Amino acid sequence: MRQGCDAIGLVFYAPSPRYVSPAVANEIVARLPPFVSAVGLFVDASPEAVRAVLDEVHLDLLQFHGDETPEFCRQFGLPYLKAVRVSAGTNLLQYAAAYADARALLLDACVPGTPGGTGVTFDWSLIPENFPMPVILAGGLDATNVRDAIKQCRPYAVDVSGGVERQKGIKDADKIAAFMRGVVNGQV
Repeated sequence: MRQGCDAIGLVFYAPSPRYVSPAVANEIVARLPPFVSAVGLFVDASPEAVRAVLDEVHLDLLQFHGDETPEFCRQFGLPYLKAVRVSAGTNLLQYAAAYADARALLLDACVPGTPGGTGVTFDWSLIPENFPMPVILAGGLDATNVRDAIKQCRPYAVDVSGGVERQKGIKDADKIAAFMRGVVNGQV
């Protein structure tokens, strides 16, 4: 059941417990309802690996969670998001300038050695007011905090994974529904 989401993320990063093979991703994408985007998530993948997925799976948007350069991200001819792991020393305005052609920056918590999906929030006050591009807020969001996150940060969108799981990699329909109620109450 869709529950009102606008996009689903398909993780093409083998070390993740949320990894999905291109074959399975293709089956998922084929069942998506109209107006729900398929987002492919990559972490420091080679260009060949990204292209291999694109040859097999119709993706609407790419999401890069590693140390990819702007040039790397734009080479595939699809719109993209760049994830930024935020900590006290992160210059988000510098990232916005470098990745100006990204559809948005996805802001996640910085946990050393982990590209994302940690379930940890970051200090939302580190997001500059009047940020020059859309923000997708991620990192530790769940039904208990998404409303406050939206009210405080006013993101373009929110991204959730662990916060709606029964266990790593296994989504929970009740948690998804509760999260989406929080989103509606926060009015993204």
